[in-house]
Amino acid sequence: MHKRCWMTAVYYLNKGKKSSQHITFNKQEIGQLLSVYSQRVAKGEWRDYAIDMLGDCAVFSIFRHAHETPLFSVVKSMGHKNRYEEYTVFNGHKKLKRTRSLTEALEVFNNILHPVSY
Repeated sequence: MHKRCWMTAVYYLNKGKKSSQHITFNKQEIGQLLSVYSQRVAKGEWRDYAIDMLGDCAVFSIFRHAHETPLFSVVKSMGHKNRYEEYTVFNGHKKLKRTRSLTEALEVFNNILHPVSY
């Protein structure tokens, strides 16, 4: 008779080097992000957002429509050798700005052209 072979061991895929820090947006940062977001919502440019806390980074994603991929993402992560926090603004996969200041990172939205409806 043939014996069945069963996989009984549990393998944890995230068991590698664990980050000692859990990156999140603080209350002031959420306020700054929502301030910029609400201005664009009032203009009818943006419609939805999402906040993801992924452990090694926090992501604020901005959507034109809820079912689309994000137009923009603001990512908070640890910088060089975990010495400082940094903020990166993406338009899809394109990196628009990376800086140590959220205020500076959000300035990129002042320079973005507004869509025009015909």
